[in-house]
Amino acid sequence: MSVEKDINSVDEKEPKAGDLHKVAARTYDAGHRAAAHDLTKKESLSAYFTILAAGFGLISDGYQNNLMTMSNVIFKQLYPNDYTTNVSTRVSNSLLVGAVLGQIFVGLICDRVGRKVALVSTTLLIVIGATLGTAAHGAHGSAQGLFWFLTIARGITGVGVGGEYPASSTSASEAANETTQTNRGPVFIMVTNFVLSFGGPLAVSVFLIVLSAAGENHLETVWRVCFGVGILLPLTVFFFRLRMLSSKLYRKGAIKRRVPYGLVFKRYWRELIGTCGAWFLYDFVTFPNGVFSGTIISSVIHNGNIKATAEWQLLLGIIALPGVFVGAYLCNRLGRRNTMMLGFSGYLLFGLIIGVAYNKITKIIPLFVIFYGLMQSVGNMGPGDMLGLTSSESYATPIRGTCYGLSAAIGKTGAAVGTQAFTPIQNNLGKEWTFIIAAICGVIGVLITYFCIPDMTGVDLADEDAKFMKYLADNGWEGEVGEDDEKRMLDHHVAEAGSAEI
Repeated sequence: MSVEKDINSVDEKEPKAGDLHKVAARTYDAGHRAAAHDLTKKESLSAYFTILAAGFGLISDGYQNNLMTMSNVIFKQLYPNDYTTNVSTRVSNSLLVGAVLGQIFVGLICDRVGRKVALVSTTLLIVIGATLGTAAHGAHGSAQGLFWFLTIARGITGVGVGGEYPASSTSASEAANETTQTNRGPVFIMVTNFVLSFGGPLAVSVFLIVLSAAGENHLETVWRVCFGVGILLPLTVFFFRLRMLSSKLYRKGAIKRRVPYGLVFKRYWRELIGTCGAWFLYDFVTFPNGVFSGTIISSVIHNGNIKATAEWQLLLGIIALPGVFVGAYLCNRLGRRNTMMLGFSGYLLFGLIIGVAYNKITKIIPLFVIFYGLMQSVGNMGPGDMLGLTSSESYATPIRGTCYGLSAAIGKTGAAVGTQAFTPIQNNLGKEWTFIIAAICGVIGVLITYFCIPDMTGVDLADEDAKFMKYLADNGWEGEVGEDDEKRMLDHHVAEAGSAEI
């Protein structure tokens, strides 16, 4: 005996395991849409704190992503013979390798186990990795031992940093959808890409403060204190994450068993090409230009000391920030896809200007830094703001963390490839080619965005969830949907009966 029941109906007694309410896709659709924004006071408060916690959590990611910018300059001065190009690339790439693993595995945990478990795990990993990095030493004072220790420590940090992307971003997107759906885009951008971008100026500001306090004769103290600050940032949200509630979208829409990945790929293959491909191109350009920007500026200044390099680096980071606000302003008015295409077009413009006129423009340091900053600013405005947003909006809640994590992981793979290729490109083709290649990536980015990225401006996330559940039912999938007391059994036979009644 099988009867359609509303998703919010409650029996007089608790349903036993294996005896879950069976619901049709049509009934799930109506119940899910109705309940998506019907929050209790506790749920509403938790949603707002989830948004804030995502911002505080991701600022530690931004800090860790930019920590090596000035650390590279210090290590080159402290260990000129040991900190070779290969060692520098290995230490920088260890964070990226860890991040790729974290994005994939935490993305899966985020969907299959729960948002809360994923968030707490990433926080702990960042704290452990940052602590090891701060205390790093080589056996018997060995410089090579130190850098291998740092490689491992940064790898552990990277797993946590990478895991923050799907865990924090999916939670923030769902919470913003529940509390302020029309402004979901701008809110999401301000607690994700803004704080990630702010991590650059923050890391350089901390470096300058510590350098001024310790002096240039105590550079080892400087880099260790800067690494140590990275321990404190994730701890600011740890207590809340232990007590947070998962979003209502997740509690009602989670699929933790028998996830139909074949059907997922069949439905979302175009979106995956879009978010993965565009993220690869963006990180290929932006990450090495961030990691090695201190080295680039130092080479342009020639005789500039570490403090002068850091001051120019801070200016570069500040110039890049306004693009985040412009992107947040345009994402609703111009649309997600058009804003991303505009940002990739900026790579073409500024990449060609700097690349073609490199030898002349680098003779005027302020002009070079301004154009360099503007190129990073349009990157923040377009793909920087939009990639996380579109990756969190394009996929249904049950597989949002997995697809977001995969997209971000492909992006970090692009960052690793870009970081590995950066020095050979400079040495074999010339420094100007790093900017010309950025322009080429901008053209490819426009094409991928136009053909593969859906524009979800103004679309309720619950709508895509309902369409996804109907798609699963239409393709014969049956299974448990939701978690705890919200768990139901989606049954395509009930869906067929429901359709016959119409």
